[in-house]
Amino acid sequence: MIYGYIRVSTKEQNEDRQLVALRERNVPEDNIYTDKQSGKDFNRPQYKRLVRRMKKNDLLYIKSIDRLGRSYREIQEQWRLLTKEKGIDIAVIDMPLLDTRRGKDLMGTFLSDIVLQILSFVAENERTNIRQRQAEGIAAAKARGVRFGRQEKEIPADFGKIVREWEQKRLTVNEAAGRCGMSESTFYRRLREYRSSINQ
Repeated sequence: MIYGYIRVSTKEQNEDRQLVALRERNVPEDNIYTDKQSGKDFNRPQYKRLVRRMKKNDLLYIKSIDRLGRSYREIQEQWRLLTKEKGIDIAVIDMPLLDTRRGKDLMGTFLSDIVLQILSFVAENERTNIRQRQAEGIAAAKARGVRFGRQEKEIPADFGKIVREWEQKRLTVNEAAGRCGMSESTFYRRLREYRSSINQ
């Protein structure tokens, strides 16, 4: 049987390029498994289903080694599990040297092991670089004054009046927060800020 595995890091990313590559290799649609999550580990539902389904002498296509994963150690471990323990052949479409159907002799195995180690290292290194670029981008954005998270709720123009009514027990905290369009915890926090600004 022929299988295909697709992975994209987020639900927003498009898997079409990988899908086209697998269809060109005549992988049946029912045998294509897709995960939309990080490649940091192999705790992925569709990948696990695929591994359980595959049998000895089946063939697995993946577009590139980083679609399998981005952890150097875990890529090596999964490759060994699939090829040695389960007896499955793997063909990496973007890297013809990583096709276990070829060169089953000592030299072929040696070459594919070297290529696998290099590409696994590159995949993990790229993941590290992505995280570093994200952190640098966030730091630069914060330095420019960009705020992350939910936008701060503006206090209403009559906040002081609402606070006085609440202090005079004419409003419950729930009613006061509701009139401000805030949760109770936000109301208390903005109340502290309000009192602090008055006392300055």
